[in-house]
Amino acid sequence: MKMIKNIALVATASLALAACGDTGSSSGTRDSIRAVGSSTVYPFAKLVAENFARNHPEFGSPLIESTGTGGGVALFCSGVGPSTPDMANASRRMKDSEFDTCQENGVTDIIELQVGLDGIAFASAQGGIDMNLTPDIVYRAIAANPYGKEQTNETWSDVDPSLPDLPILVYGPPSTSGTRDALKELVLEAACKENAEMEALKESDEDAYDRTCTEVRSDGKYVDQGEQDNLIVQKIQGNPNAVGIFGYSYLEENADKVQGLSMNGVEPTYENIASFAYPGARPLYVYVKKAHVDAIPGLAEYLEQWTTMWDKGGPLASIGLVATPEDERALNLQKATQLTPTLTKGDLTK
Repeated sequence: MKMIKNIALVATASLALAACGDTGSSSGTRDSIRAVGSSTVYPFAKLVAENFARNHPEFGSPLIESTGTGGGVALFCSGVGPSTPDMANASRRMKDSEFDTCQENGVTDIIELQVGLDGIAFASAQGGIDMNLTPDIVYRAIAANPYGKEQTNETWSDVDPSLPDLPILVYGPPSTSGTRDALKELVLEAACKENAEMEALKESDEDAYDRTCTEVRSDGKYVDQGEQDNLIVQKIQGNPNAVGIFGYSYLEENADKVQGLSMNGVEPTYENIASFAYPGARPLYVYVKKAHVDAIPGLAEYLEQWTTMWDKGGPLASIGLVATPEDERALNLQKATQLTPTLTKGDLTK
Protein backbone atom coordinates (compact mmCIF):
# COMPACT_ATOMS: atom_id res chain seq x y z
CA MET A 1 0.00 0.00 0.00
CA LYS A 2 2.87 2.38 0.82
CA MET A 3 4.35 1.93 -2.67
CA ILE A 4 0.96 2.70 -4.23
CA LYS A 5 0.67 5.79 -2.04
CA ASN A 6 4.13 7.03 -3.07
CA ILE A 7 3.35 6.51 -6.77
CA ALA A 8 0.14 8.47 -6.33
CA LEU A 9 2.02 11.30 -4.59
CA VAL A 10 4.62 11.52 -7.37
CA ALA A 11 1.87 11.51 -10.00
CA THR A 12 0.11 14.33 -8.15
CA ALA A 13 3.37 16.29 -8.03
CA SER A 14 3.88 15.81 -11.77
CA LEU A 15 0.42 17.12 -12.61
CA ALA A 16 0.55 20.02 -10.15
CA LEU A 17 3.99 21.26 -11.19
CA ALA A 18 3.11 20.91 -14.84
CA ALA A 19 0.08 23.08 -14.16
CA CYS A 20 2.09 25.76 -12.36
CA GLY A 21 4.68 25.88 -15.14
CA ASP A 22 8.43 25.73 -15.23
CA THR A 23 9.63 29.22 -15.97
CA GLY A 24 13.01 29.36 -17.68
CA SER A 25 13.87 25.71 -17.06
CA SER A 26 13.62 22.24 -18.52
CA SER A 27 10.53 20.17 -17.90
CA GLY A 28 10.47 17.49 -15.23
CA THR A 29 9.18 16.57 -11.82
CA ARG A 30 10.46 16.09 -8.29
CA ASP A 31 9.27 13.88 -5.47
CA SER A 32 11.32 15.51 -2.69
CA ILE A 33 11.67 18.97 -1.17
CA ARG A 34 14.48 21.29 -2.24
CA ALA A 35 15.56 24.22 -0.07
CA VAL A 36 18.44 26.63 -0.75
CA GLY A 37 19.94 29.63 1.02
CA SER A 38 21.57 30.80 4.23
CA SER A 39 24.54 29.00 5.75
CA THR A 40 23.30 30.25 9.13
CA VAL A 41 19.86 28.66 8.71
CA TYR A 42 21.37 25.54 7.10
CA PRO A 43 22.09 23.51 10.29
CA PHE A 44 18.57 24.20 11.58
CA ALA A 45 16.92 23.29 8.26
CA LYS A 46 19.10 20.18 8.09
CA LEU A 47 18.01 19.01 11.56
CA VAL A 48 14.37 19.65 10.68
CA ALA A 49 14.88 17.63 7.48
CA GLU A 50 16.41 14.72 9.42
CA ASN A 51 13.50 14.62 11.87
CA PHE A 52 11.02 14.94 8.99
CA ALA A 53 12.63 11.97 7.20
CA ARG A 54 12.35 9.83 10.34
CA ASN A 55 8.75 10.84 11.02
CA HIS A 56 7.59 10.63 7.40
CA PRO A 57 9.34 7.73 5.65
CA GLU A 58 6.64 7.82 2.96
CA PHE A 59 8.25 10.99 1.54
CA GLY A 60 11.66 11.52 -0.02
CA SER A 61 14.41 13.09 2.11
CA PRO A 62 14.61 16.89 1.63
CA LEU A 63 17.64 18.34 -0.16
CA ILE A 64 19.00 21.31 1.82
CA GLU A 65 21.69 23.41 0.09
CA SER A 66 23.90 26.11 1.63
CA THR A 67 24.16 28.73 -1.12
CA GLY A 68 24.11 31.92 0.95
CA THR A 69 21.01 34.04 1.46
CA GLY A 70 21.48 36.20 -1.64
CA GLY A 71 22.19 33.26 -3.93
CA GLY A 72 19.37 31.22 -2.43
CA VAL A 73 16.76 33.93 -2.81
CA ALA A 74 17.89 34.49 -6.42
CA LEU A 75 17.34 30.80 -7.18
CA PHE A 76 14.00 30.84 -5.36
CA CYS A 77 12.82 33.87 -7.34
CA SER A 78 13.93 32.48 -10.71
CA GLY A 79 10.54 30.92 -11.42
CA VAL A 80 7.99 28.27 -10.51
CA GLY A 81 8.39 24.60 -11.43
CA PRO A 82 10.31 21.43 -10.60
CA SER A 83 13.77 22.75 -11.49
CA THR A 84 13.38 25.69 -9.08
CA PRO A 85 13.63 25.46 -5.28
CA ASP A 86 10.52 25.14 -3.13
CA MET A 87 12.02 27.12 -0.28
CA ALA A 88 14.66 29.74 0.49
CA ASN A 89 16.32 29.97 3.91
CA ALA A 90 17.43 33.51 4.77
CA SER A 91 19.38 35.16 7.57
CA ARG A 92 17.82 38.52 6.70
CA ARG A 93 14.48 39.56 5.27
CA MET A 94 13.85 39.47 1.52
CA LYS A 95 14.71 42.77 -0.17
CA ASP A 96 12.27 44.88 -2.21
CA SER A 97 14.30 44.22 -5.36
CA GLU A 98 14.24 40.46 -4.74
CA PHE A 99 10.48 40.52 -4.19
CA ASP A 100 10.09 42.38 -7.51
CA THR A 101 12.18 39.71 -9.27
CA CYS A 102 10.01 36.98 -7.75
CA GLN A 103 6.85 38.69 -9.00
CA GLU A 104 8.27 39.23 -12.49
CA ASN A 105 9.16 35.53 -12.74
CA GLY A 106 5.76 34.26 -11.62
CA VAL A 107 6.62 33.59 -7.97
CA THR A 108 3.62 35.60 -6.84
CA ASP A 109 2.32 33.79 -3.74
CA ILE A 110 4.99 33.59 -1.04
CA ILE A 111 4.66 32.33 2.52
CA GLU A 112 7.11 34.06 4.87
CA LEU A 113 7.96 32.37 8.18
CA GLN A 114 10.15 33.84 10.89
CA VAL A 115 11.59 30.63 12.30
CA GLY A 116 13.74 32.05 15.08
CA LEU A 117 16.44 34.53 16.06
CA ASP A 118 20.19 34.52 15.71
CA GLY A 119 23.01 36.89 16.53
CA ILE A 120 26.04 38.04 14.55
CA ALA A 121 28.69 36.74 16.90
CA PHE A 122 32.22 38.11 17.07
CA ALA A 123 34.51 35.45 18.45
CA SER A 124 38.10 34.37 19.01
CA ALA A 125 39.80 31.15 20.05
CA GLN A 126 39.41 30.04 23.66
CA GLY A 127 42.16 31.93 25.51
CA GLY A 128 42.80 34.12 22.46
CA ILE A 129 42.39 37.85 21.86
CA ASP A 130 39.65 39.32 24.07
CA MET A 131 38.02 42.72 23.51
CA ASN A 132 34.86 44.64 24.28
CA LEU A 133 33.85 45.76 20.81
CA THR A 134 31.50 48.52 19.69
CA PRO A 135 30.03 49.22 16.25
CA ASP A 136 32.47 52.13 15.94
CA ILE A 137 35.49 49.94 16.73
CA VAL A 138 34.45 47.24 14.26
CA TYR A 139 33.69 49.81 11.57
CA ARG A 140 37.02 51.60 11.95
CA ALA A 141 38.86 48.26 11.96
CA ILE A 142 37.35 46.68 8.84
CA ALA A 143 35.75 49.45 6.72
CA ALA A 144 37.45 50.21 3.41
CA ASN A 145 37.31 53.96 4.07
CA PRO A 146 36.14 54.59 7.64
CA TYR A 147 34.11 57.80 7.80
CA GLY A 148 35.38 58.66 4.32
CA LYS A 149 39.05 58.62 5.28
CA GLU A 150 41.94 56.39 4.19
CA GLN A 151 42.10 53.10 6.06
CA THR A 152 45.43 53.13 7.95
CA ASN A 153 44.66 50.97 11.00
CA GLU A 154 47.03 48.01 11.15
CA THR A 155 46.52 46.93 14.76
CA TRP A 156 43.56 46.97 17.15
CA SER A 157 45.42 49.53 19.28
CA ASP A 158 45.54 51.80 16.22
CA VAL A 159 41.74 51.80 16.35
CA ASP A 160 41.56 52.34 20.10
CA PRO A 161 44.60 52.58 22.45
CA SER A 162 42.77 50.50 25.05
CA LEU A 163 42.70 47.49 22.72
CA PRO A 164 45.49 44.91 22.26
CA ASP A 165 48.53 45.89 20.22
CA LEU A 166 47.91 43.01 17.84
CA PRO A 167 47.39 42.94 14.05
CA ILE A 168 43.82 43.24 12.81
CA LEU A 169 42.75 39.95 11.23
CA VAL A 170 39.04 39.26 10.81
CA TYR A 171 37.57 36.21 9.10
CA GLY A 172 34.03 36.91 7.96
CA PRO A 173 31.18 36.17 5.57
CA PRO A 174 31.14 36.95 1.83
CA SER A 175 28.99 39.56 0.08
CA THR A 176 26.37 36.92 -0.87
CA SER A 177 25.74 36.02 2.76
CA GLY A 178 22.83 37.26 4.85
CA THR A 179 25.30 37.43 7.74
CA ARG A 180 27.28 40.01 5.75
CA ASP A 181 24.08 41.99 5.11
CA ALA A 182 23.30 41.90 8.82
CA LEU A 183 26.88 42.93 9.65
CA LYS A 184 26.43 45.95 7.41
CA GLU A 185 23.03 46.91 8.82
CA LEU A 186 23.44 46.10 12.52
CA VAL A 187 27.09 47.02 13.06
CA LEU A 188 28.75 49.03 10.27
CA GLU A 189 25.78 51.30 9.50
CA ALA A 190 25.02 51.56 13.21
CA ALA A 191 28.41 53.27 13.57
CA CYS A 192 27.72 55.60 10.63
CA LYS A 193 24.35 56.63 12.06
CA GLU A 194 26.15 58.05 15.09
CA ASN A 195 28.39 60.22 12.90
CA ALA A 196 27.06 63.63 11.85
CA GLU A 197 29.24 63.80 8.70
CA MET A 198 27.94 60.41 7.51
CA GLU A 199 24.34 61.42 8.15
CA ALA A 200 24.92 64.55 6.08
CA LEU A 201 26.49 62.43 3.33
CA LYS A 202 23.43 60.20 3.29
CA GLU A 203 21.25 63.23 2.64
CA SER A 204 23.46 64.53 -0.17
CA ASP A 205 24.70 61.33 -1.85
CA GLU A 206 23.13 58.05 -0.74
CA ASP A 207 25.30 55.92 -3.04
CA ALA A 208 28.48 57.42 -1.58
CA TYR A 209 27.05 56.87 1.90
CA ASP A 210 26.37 53.18 1.14
CA ARG A 211 29.89 52.67 -0.18
CA THR A 212 31.52 54.46 2.72
CA CYS A 213 29.44 52.78 5.41
CA THR A 214 29.22 49.20 4.14
CA GLU A 215 32.30 48.34 2.05
CA VAL A 216 34.96 46.32 3.87
CA ARG A 217 38.69 46.58 3.34
CA SER A 218 40.38 44.31 0.78
CA ASP A 219 43.99 44.44 1.98
CA GLY A 220 43.94 41.09 3.79
CA LYS A 221 42.82 42.40 7.17
CA TYR A 222 39.27 41.23 6.46
CA VAL A 223 39.25 37.76 4.89
CA ASP A 224 36.17 36.46 3.10
CA GLN A 225 35.85 32.77 4.00
CA GLY A 226 32.91 31.86 1.76
CA GLU A 227 29.64 30.34 2.89
CA GLN A 228 31.16 27.77 5.27
CA ASP A 229 30.96 29.22 8.78
CA ASN A 230 32.69 26.13 10.20
CA LEU A 231 35.78 27.14 8.22
CA ILE A 232 35.83 30.48 10.06
CA VAL A 233 35.70 28.56 13.35
CA GLN A 234 38.70 26.50 12.22
CA LYS A 235 40.64 29.61 11.13
CA ILE A 236 40.29 31.44 14.45
CA GLN A 237 40.88 28.25 16.41
CA GLY A 238 44.24 28.01 14.67
CA ASN A 239 45.20 31.66 15.31
CA PRO A 240 44.67 33.12 18.83
CA ASN A 241 44.99 36.68 17.48
CA ALA A 242 42.26 36.34 14.85
CA VAL A 243 38.60 37.36 15.15
CA GLY A 244 35.75 35.57 13.39
CA ILE A 245 32.25 36.71 12.46
CA PHE A 246 29.45 34.14 12.11
CA GLY A 247 26.01 33.24 13.38
CA TYR A 248 25.52 32.71 17.12
CA SER A 249 24.61 29.05 16.56
CA TYR A 250 28.20 28.34 15.48
CA LEU A 251 29.46 29.97 18.69
CA GLU A 252 27.09 27.80 20.71
CA GLU A 253 28.06 24.66 18.80
CA ASN A 254 31.80 25.31 19.25
CA ALA A 255 31.80 26.72 22.80
CA ASP A 256 34.68 24.41 23.72
CA LYS A 257 36.83 25.91 20.96
CA VAL A 258 35.91 29.60 20.68
CA GLN A 259 34.76 32.45 22.92
CA GLY A 260 32.29 35.23 22.18
CA LEU A 261 33.41 38.87 22.25
CA SER A 262 31.18 41.46 23.89
CA MET A 263 29.50 44.23 21.88
CA ASN A 264 28.74 47.43 23.80
CA GLY A 265 29.51 45.45 26.95
CA VAL A 266 26.87 42.81 26.15
CA GLU A 267 27.89 39.20 25.60
CA PRO A 268 26.43 37.16 22.70
CA THR A 269 24.29 34.76 24.77
CA TYR A 270 20.90 33.12 24.18
CA GLU A 271 19.20 35.41 26.70
CA ASN A 272 20.77 38.60 25.35
CA ILE A 273 19.82 37.75 21.76
CA ALA A 274 16.27 36.73 22.76
CA SER A 275 15.78 40.10 24.50
CA PHE A 276 17.56 42.03 21.69
CA ALA A 277 19.95 43.41 24.33
CA TYR A 278 22.81 42.19 22.16
CA PRO A 279 23.29 44.63 19.23
CA GLY A 280 23.76 41.89 16.64
CA ALA A 281 20.43 40.09 17.21
CA ARG A 282 18.45 39.35 14.02
CA PRO A 283 15.47 37.28 12.81
CA LEU A 284 15.86 34.25 10.55
CA TYR A 285 13.38 33.46 7.76
CA VAL A 286 12.10 30.69 5.54
CA TYR A 287 10.30 31.55 2.28
CA VAL A 288 7.97 29.03 0.64
CA LYS A 289 6.26 28.97 -2.78
CA LYS A 290 2.54 28.47 -2.29
CA ALA A 291 2.37 27.02 -5.82
CA HIS A 292 4.64 24.15 -4.71
CA VAL A 293 2.80 23.23 -1.50
CA ASP A 294 0.33 20.84 -3.16
CA ALA A 295 2.81 19.87 -5.88
CA ILE A 296 5.76 18.60 -3.86
CA PRO A 297 5.00 15.60 -1.61
CA GLY A 298 5.70 16.37 2.04
CA LEU A 299 6.25 20.13 1.75
CA ALA A 300 3.32 20.99 4.03
CA GLU A 301 4.44 18.32 6.50
CA TYR A 302 8.02 19.66 6.43
CA LEU A 303 6.76 23.12 7.40
CA GLU A 304 4.76 21.55 10.21
CA GLN A 305 7.96 19.81 11.38
CA TRP A 306 9.59 23.24 11.79
CA THR A 307 6.79 24.31 14.15
CA THR A 308 7.35 21.31 16.43
CA MET A 309 11.05 22.11 16.86
CA TRP A 310 11.42 25.90 17.15
CA ASP A 311 10.20 26.46 20.73
CA LYS A 312 12.48 27.57 23.56
CA GLY A 313 14.15 24.46 24.90
CA GLY A 314 13.27 22.53 21.74
CA PRO A 315 15.58 20.52 19.45
CA LEU A 316 16.62 23.60 17.42
CA ALA A 317 17.49 25.56 20.57
CA SER A 318 19.91 22.77 21.47
CA ILE A 319 22.00 23.64 18.40
CA GLY A 320 21.82 27.41 18.83
CA LEU A 321 18.51 28.69 17.45
CA VAL A 322 17.04 31.41 19.68
CA ALA A 323 13.25 31.15 19.91
CA THR A 324 11.21 34.17 18.83
CA PRO A 325 8.93 35.81 21.43
CA GLU A 326 5.78 33.78 22.13
CA ASP A 327 3.37 36.06 20.25
CA GLU A 328 5.60 36.01 17.15
CA ARG A 329 5.83 32.22 17.32
CA ALA A 330 2.04 31.95 17.52
CA LEU A 331 1.67 34.13 14.43
CA ASN A 332 4.16 32.05 12.46
CA LEU A 333 2.59 28.80 13.63
CA GLN A 334 -0.66 30.04 12.11
CA LYS A 335 1.06 30.91 8.82
CA ALA A 336 2.85 27.56 8.68
CA THR A 337 -0.31 25.53 9.26
CA GLN A 338 -2.79 27.58 7.23
CA LEU A 339 -0.24 27.97 4.39
CA THR A 340 -1.60 31.38 3.47
CA PRO A 341 0.68 33.54 1.29
CA THR A 342 0.92 36.80 3.19
CA LEU A 343 4.11 38.50 1.97
CA THR A 344 3.65 41.82 0.19
CA LYS A 345 6.14 44.48 -0.80
CA GLY A 346 4.56 46.74 1.83
CA ASP A 347 5.66 44.24 4.51
CA LEU A 348 9.28 44.44 3.38
CA THR A 349 9.46 48.21 3.71
CA LYS A 350 8.22 48.24 7.31
